[in-house]
Amino acid sequence: MNNLLKAPVGPWRATVKLPASKSISNRALILNALSYSSYEIENLSDCDDTTALVRVLNSNARDFNVGAAGTTMRFLTAFLSKIVGEWTLTGSERMKRRPIGVLVDALNRVGAEITYLENEGFPPLRIKGHALRGGEIALAGNVSSQYISALLMIAPYTEQGLILRLTGSIISRPYINLTLDLMAQYGVHGTWVDERTIHVGPGEYHPIPFTVESDWSAASYWYALMALSPLAEIELLGLFKRSAQGDSKGAKLFARLGVATDYTKRGVRLRHTGERPRKMVYDFVDQPDLAQTFAVVCALMGIPFRFSGLHSLRIKETDRIAALQTELAKLGYVLHDYEDSVLEWEGERRTVDPSPLIATYEDHRMAMSFALAALTRDDGIRIADPAVVSKSYPHFWDDLRAAGFTIEEEL
Repeated sequence: MNNLLKAPVGPWRATVKLPASKSISNRALILNALSYSSYEIENLSDCDDTTALVRVLNSNARDFNVGAAGTTMRFLTAFLSKIVGEWTLTGSERMKRRPIGVLVDALNRVGAEITYLENEGFPPLRIKGHALRGGEIALAGNVSSQYISALLMIAPYTEQGLILRLTGSIISRPYINLTLDLMAQYGVHGTWVDERTIHVGPGEYHPIPFTVESDWSAASYWYALMALSPLAEIELLGLFKRSAQGDSKGAKLFARLGVATDYTKRGVRLRHTGERPRKMVYDFVDQPDLAQTFAVVCALMGIPFRFSGLHSLRIKETDRIAALQTELAKLGYVLHDYEDSVLEWEGERRTVDPSPLIATYEDHRMAMSFALAALTRDDGIRIADPAVVSKSYPHFWDDLRAAGFTIEEEL
């Protein structure tokens, strides 16, 4: 199934109830479970990753398949390692090719008992859950922050607590701080001892009522649509100026592309300012999930860019660096990558594919970021496997329809 997406003719407006934050939802679910809370989390995300996590946490089974839910796989690997019992944890074929050895090695060093059922370093896993020793471990800081968050959340329930020393460059630091912030709300205070060391002592989480805020990552697609639509009027509900989400930085980044943010009691209103850089240069080490959106919108606006700090994009739902290069080439843009962490476009063009079909690689962010191209093409843009957006923003296409976009489904 493909979607043919076409933009509205003339000015358009949208008031959008954004999905709840997946990052906050999944962390809150683990903390809720560890605190044995009787409270139901309010405004929980309905995305695939969160649904998969809820299903496992509410199950009496011992064998779990989380599909393509990467966050769920990583958080559960740590969580189940301290829950008494024997568990198996697997996922989709793509998930079986996503490395998890760094996390498994770290957990085994603090007393876990996790083995691989197929290929070394990759799911599926067999986990024998029991009390964990804890202690001091070193972990590369340029791996997925989800590994670090998974370890931090179970740290209070280890005998010695955890001292985590991060080596090398540290990526996605805001996601680590988000985890520490939520842990503190549940009653356990982890601290940065220095720039590279986090300490979490033994302790217990306490049940609290909790409401999830809207997702700043999802907001980025509407900011990008605004950057391409000077006459649009867009209001995004449920966003807050003071947010622990790292992707809230997107508001300041989009100001460089001519999108101003006015905060209201309901959320934010977007306003076009006409500002435009000659070239956009930015290190996305702390906001890797925004990189695809900015790569696509800058190309469509004809703004050269150099984006660094993209180490983790190689091990996301797909190799996002390669996917961006392949799919933007279909639209006539030639991108170059360097050192597995830099993506650059200097304005180089090639022939546009006739009636291009954008492959999405089982990656929700590929589908949503390339939807922007509908605003620059009279014949619209065709998106393959559009249902993949359910991973983080299930009603994305419905929200576009409500804003005046037309969507034709193709078999």
